[in-house]
Amino acid sequence: MKHKATSALLFVAGLTLAACSPPAANSTPTQPPLTIEETDGSELSRLRLSASAVARLGIETVAVGVKNVGGVSRSVIPYAALIYDAEGSTWAYTNPEGLVYTRAEVTVERIDGEDAILTDGPAAGTFVVTVGGAELWGAEHGVGGGH
Repeated sequence: MKHKATSALLFVAGLTLAACSPPAANSTPTQPPLTIEETDGSELSRLRLSASAVARLGIETVAVGVKNVGGVSRSVIPYAALIYDAEGSTWAYTNPEGLVYTRAEVTVERIDGEDAILTDGPAAGTFVVTVGGAELWGAEHGVGGGH
């Protein structure tokens, strides 16, 4: 966990420094590495990353699957997609479009090997982040003074 927190801190610090650097004299304007968009009626934000920020983070996603558990269909995501906050709530970052990432609360019924069996969360087929979620959390919450 300490490694993930350090990675998040370094990522946010890098985004902050990259955003503050003046452009080269003959360069063209570029998209900022990260923009945070507030969503109406929600405490959750939309994180829009540049393609180069996604590449630097090595973000990977996978679609939410479905598993029959005792005759009941349940959503399944990789255990690696889970993020726990300080209050014990469980989250996963979704990738609803292109370079946009949003945090979604999930309710875990149980962990089955590498799978998290959910009773509530993103719908089947929704893409969730399996690598880079801790860095997205850090960016969203301002770890390292990023916002």
